Amino acid sequence: MVEWTDFERATIQDIFSKMDYEVVGPAALSRCLIVYPWTQRYFGNFGNLYNAAAIMGNPMVAKHGTTILNSLERGVKKMDNIKETYAELSKLHSEKLRVDPDNFKLLSDCLTIVVAAQLGKAFTGEVQAAFQKFMAVVVSSLGRQYY
Repeated sequence: MVEWTDFERATIQDIFSKMDYEVVGPAALSRCLIVYPWTQRYFGNFGNLYNAAAIMGNPMVAKHGTTILNSLERGVKKMDNIKETYAELSKLHSEKLRVDPDNFKLLSDCLTIVVAAQLGKAFTGEVQAAFQKFMAVVVSSLGRQYY
């Protein structure tokens, strides 16, 4: 079980309370698909992902990016039981969708960049550490090995 300090809890909750999920989620997923094009293989039914403009303008990418943030919010609300919170989602992604667990880390990094840009100077080293700790716990909960 992960131990959270009061600062970490408050910081993570504050970050998520300030996020516009319909902006941050699509931006993070778009960044991931552009910077790491091999991640596109999991989104074959999303249509045109041929270039950055197509990815950023794709409504299915935008919708899924928002869905990802809504899912992360569940983890924020259940920080003491993240592994159980994401057990079903982990099973779906590992056994049915067969998503390489490393992709969750790539998306986490992209989300960190987008959040940092949104928060600007408020995204101090301490804030970043708390956010990345939260994301690392989520990623490890989702990243069940399938092979």
